[in-house]
Amino acid sequence: MPTTDHRAPDGRRRMLILSASMGAGHDTVAAELARRAAARGHEARVADVLRLLPHGLGTGLRSGYRTAVRHLPWLYAGVYGAFLRGGPGRRPSGVPLARLAGERLTELVERLDADVVVSVFHLAAQLTGHLRARGGLRVPSAVFLLDFAVHRQWLHPGNDRYLCLTDGAAAQVRRHLAVPVVTTGPVVAPAFRAPAPGADRWRELFARRAPGRPPVLLSAGAWGAASRPAATARLLAAGGYLPVVLCGRDERLLARLSREPAALALGWVDDMPGLLAAGHALVDNAAGQTAVQALAAGLPVVAHRPLPGHGAEGVRRMAGLGLSEPAPTGPGLLAALDRLRDPAVRTTRVARGHALFRGDALDGVTDL
Repeated sequence: MPTTDHRAPDGRRRMLILSASMGAGHDTVAAELARRAAARGHEARVADVLRLLPHGLGTGLRSGYRTAVRHLPWLYAGVYGAFLRGGPGRRPSGVPLARLAGERLTELVERLDADVVVSVFHLAAQLTGHLRARGGLRVPSAVFLLDFAVHRQWLHPGNDRYLCLTDGAAAQVRRHLAVPVVTTGPVVAPAFRAPAPGADRWRELFARRAPGRPPVLLSAGAWGAASRPAATARLLAAGGYLPVVLCGRDERLLARLSREPAALALGWVDDMPGLLAAGHALVDNAAGQTAVQALAAGLPVVAHRPLPGHGAEGVRRMAGLGLSEPAPTGPGLLAALDRLRDPAVRTTRVARGHALFRGDALDGVTDL
């Protein structure tokens, strides 16, 4: 793989970070990596790999995925099993789709004079790996694999380095690829790991809404993808908790949950550090960026009704590491939340979450 070193004499890097507008998690990670790069004096640009696909394919891919996870979970489970899940047997590759964006990516790299490309989405990892293996991308390519569960479309032997959340994920990559792999932990903004000034405002709101009831955050992601959130909210209320439903950008879900008298429904929240710091627990269904933000903020995570495919796989991996407690049933959910009232249990869970944050993923990029 030929490499051209474009570094300025003072070691500054020009980074191109490839994300994807699939929900908000990938873009959130990309933005934080760019912020860290700028804080170190590097230049960083973020691009959406879906926009690099021709003929509106990226828009169609996003729309189809959004429809499947929100309304046709059985269909997405089938797609995941066919294209993404690991295991024996041949499965379709993501390279044919990814390489359609190859010309636009190489033009972008040249225009920005980038000297390293960082992928935070699996289709981008397929694209950069394909180009590096064939000499079409002449600068190093790093992949930040931001899922707890490593599915096969993240993996391409052409990439120069993989950065992973956990040692288990790193071991999975090493079993398939002969490339350097580093465990860094998740990437979250510093505000999630510091005292949150907005927490008191949220606590006051919760106390006015339901005095004496611990607030339990119910995450539906940026797209409002959740299974029976109204029923879960009623269950939490009957168990003595204040259900706080995070509806993301789904206005219909927000309107529907706002009619639940015992629930507090929220749209898009700008002060997530303060909200997480004020909660009793997060009820999570995807093991995504909201879950790792909660761990950084010291908020225990309970897994309930996970999304199919990567959601269920990630939830299982998180639970296996002791980072969350699975609660497949309603009574099990209430029991898991009740256990978190014990200070010793809570302290142990918070410490496990904090231990996940081991290093700075940007270090694995700047020294390529």
